[in-house]
Amino acid sequence: MTTEPKIGTGRSFGTFGELLQGMLPDGRDFLVTFPADAWTYATFRHAPDRCDVRVHPPSKLKAQRVAAAALEVLGQRGGGELHLVSELPEGKGMASSSADLVATARAVAAAFGIRFDESTLEALLRRIEPSDGVMYEGIVAFYHREVRVREVLGTLPPLAIIGHDEGGQVDTIRHNRVPKPFTHADKLEYARLLDEISRAVAESDVAAVGRVATRSAEMNLKLRPRRGFGELHRACSEVDGLGLVLAHSGTVLGVLLREEDPDLYAKAEHIRSRCAALDGHIVEHRSLSGDRLEV
Repeated sequence: MTTEPKIGTGRSFGTFGELLQGMLPDGRDFLVTFPADAWTYATFRHAPDRCDVRVHPPSKLKAQRVAAAALEVLGQRGGGELHLVSELPEGKGMASSSADLVATARAVAAAFGIRFDESTLEALLRRIEPSDGVMYEGIVAFYHREVRVREVLGTLPPLAIIGHDEGGQVDTIRHNRVPKPFTHADKLEYARLLDEISRAVAESDVAAVGRVATRSAEMNLKLRPRRGFGELHRACSEVDGLGLVLAHSGTVLGVLLREEDPDLYAKAEHIRSRCAALDGHIVEHRSLSGDRLEV
């Protein structure tokens, strides 16, 4: 008698950079996630007689490793076939790698009727690499080097992001190894900004969120100068945008706008015209909130 193969699916959203990223006075690196409506989807087919996991596309070796680790955690022998489809471009600072790993682990667990909780997902990813906090629904403050949540902050009203991709790719692992030239004053400011954005998210104060995100983008210029920063900063002021949001270890930078803004179309067109004058590409995304976040 042949048994039906166990098949599971999983998905994970990515991010549009981070609302805030820096270092606290205790020396711990942290970020505040900004979930975006772009996803990675994984399908896992268990093969108990295989000795390995075959992944498609074959370049997704980290996902292959996390699938094997998930099987180990579940106490399951064998391997399987893993297929990944992603809407997230690589090397842009949109959590593509973290989304791959979270979607994979969820798919493996689902094949056996299990749902991993966030702490289990953290532990699995911790084996592989530093990670964004995309295993949590909503916005979180996250110790990305430690792969450990600091605080779940909540969600925001829907936001539009119109911005610029300067092109190329950034190796996040290599970028994270670069020493951060933050002074003690910088670290104190990051702590203040984290307190401010925590309150702002809790109160759905999108104007305050925009101010913090803009300041974080400014402070990050000492690590990675951005050719389009000045142009987008001016464009944001010209349309009375909420602020700038940056992929701190990536290539995208955007202007935050309220989705319910009656002048959204005209404001977005103005920002697009500013971005068109820069080398690179125009990018547009929506934030995730409410039922859009369900995984």
